[in-house]
Amino acid sequence: MRKLSIGKIRRLQQLASERGIMAMCALDHRGSLLKMLSAGQSQDAGYQEMVDFKLDLCRVVAPHATAILLDPIYGAAQAIAAGVIPRTTGLLVSLEESGYSGEAEARVTNLLPEWDIKKIRKMGATAAKLLLYYRPDVDVASKQLDTVQKLAADCVAEDMPFVVEPVSYRVANKEASPEDFAKVKPKLVVETARQITALPIDVLKAEFPADLEYEKDKARLSDLCHQLNEASQVSWVILSAGVNFELFYQEVELACRAGASGFLAGRALWQEATQIKSREERLKFLETTVVSRLESLTELANACGTPWHARLEATEVDENWHRRY
Repeated sequence: MRKLSIGKIRRLQQLASERGIMAMCALDHRGSLLKMLSAGQSQDAGYQEMVDFKLDLCRVVAPHATAILLDPIYGAAQAIAAGVIPRTTGLLVSLEESGYSGEAEARVTNLLPEWDIKKIRKMGATAAKLLLYYRPDVDVASKQLDTVQKLAADCVAEDMPFVVEPVSYRVANKEASPEDFAKVKPKLVVETARQITALPIDVLKAEFPADLEYEKDKARLSDLCHQLNEASQVSWVILSAGVNFELFYQEVELACRAGASGFLAGRALWQEATQIKSREERLKFLETTVVSRLESLTELANACGTPWHARLEATEVDENWHRRY
């Protein structure tokens, strides 16, 4: 159980439904989205094409989400300026650069230069988000935890909710194949949740603790999700990691029944739209298929999920609270 400041509580309320369930859409992709939009073209997509895709998606999807995640390069300020994020929809903004530095088997997350928590708060965003490449069993783990600790302290100072998205990765000499990695992924995800949420973060954006391509046993999958729930000291939501919608729907159900407070879904919702070149056809796909997917996930999470504030220790407020604040 965590005790949070009034400012953080208020902003976390703005990320969720009245029931306390987070049904959020991720669109802070940069490098991966550039590749998707550029596929089949003679040259890479440019700045405006990236911006236009994000604005179209926000315009259609944001009214149906409790919050939307955008990056500061192509999406966040542009969406605010264009007026495509409803005032009732929360806004998360990412802190990290796209990609990583260091070795592929010892990845280091880099922060965007000249961008910080103060600026995210200043622009009117609801929360800050960090994607963190992380394995508890590699040497750079301590450096990555130091990054989280520093940003968490900045978020405390600014009363800004801090969402952390740890992402595991293969180490070739240990996991020569995807199947080998699938065998170690449950342990990695659960232990990562334990270590990351020991720090003063507010929401864990967690990977699903198994690979449904290799693990089919529903009882085993449910047990792994319960292990993840027990390991996390804060409310958590499940990320989609680029799987198809049908698989993600199964993951959301299993995660929410085990204690998740919702989802933060990206490509599982909208990835096919990147290959639709006609804007009219793309908008039709967004307005029908993508909205339908988001609504079905939201209904599922509301039915099965645990409100984010269930892990919150009661905050006492008296007539002198403002003096101490």
